[in-house]
Amino acid sequence: MQTIGLIAGNGLLPHLFADAAKSRGMRVVAVAHRGETDARLAGKVDALEWVRVGQLGRIARILRGFGARQAVLAGGIGRVRAFTEFRPDLGAVKVVARLRSFGDDALLRAIAGYLEDEGVRIVAPTDFLPEVLAPEGLIAGSPPDAAQRRDIALGLRTAALLGRADVGQTVVVKNGHVLALEAVEGTDEAIRRGGRYGGAGACIVKLSKPGQDARFDLPAVGPGTIHVMSEVGATLLAVEAGRTVLLDAAGLVAAAQEGGVTVVGVDRVVDEPSGR
Repeated sequence: MQTIGLIAGNGLLPHLFADAAKSRGMRVVAVAHRGETDARLAGKVDALEWVRVGQLGRIARILRGFGARQAVLAGGIGRVRAFTEFRPDLGAVKVVARLRSFGDDALLRAIAGYLEDEGVRIVAPTDFLPEVLAPEGLIAGSPPDAAQRRDIALGLRTAALLGRADVGQTVVVKNGHVLALEAVEGTDEAIRRGGRYGGAGACIVKLSKPGQDARFDLPAVGPGTIHVMSEVGATLLAVEAGRTVLLDAAGLVAAAQEGGVTVVGVDRVVDEPSGR
């Protein structure tokens, strides 16, 4: 039986991956992060060990000890927790010493490189879960009108610049104005911050970064995203088709229908309608 490692962060994706890998007859060994990973994951895997954020050497030793020669990174680590509760071991010190930039992508690539040097190859969780990627077109609600399509186009242009700087993936737009950009606070708080500047009727755009490595940190949305949007009255969510993970797609659609929210999967480049 093939063994695969699951380096688990928060959210639903570690659970989805564990289910998919087990359905393929694989043995799943999970490394869970204290304060982030849902403890119920233990019931879905063959083995689970806990680590603190930054214990990269320990992660490598655990996975090798269980015979895992490949692993996925599934689920996020809260950026604030990563800053405040970082407990580096020698492995993490080696990674930090190699970094020229502390952006998300640079850090994750460095972590993957370190683990591969330690004998654990990092693969994309979506290789096992292609069905969780957002389709192109209308996912829930009513088709966007011309004004909303203009906001989507502005959001995509802005998110591409934000991603190029390796800062965030989410932009809040309303009536041709950018209300908020995602930074260290994450998607939900960026939406709430945009809501303070008139979020009713706003458009939320989420886009992968240029050159995004599919092995980690693909954009992800779920029912919780819709609930936060409903808090501030945002009415449209546009995500990049084929590059955004839908966590609990059925729940997301149900929440969108209940909250009157439109969800669409769009190409990275959208033609802006002429006229205002």
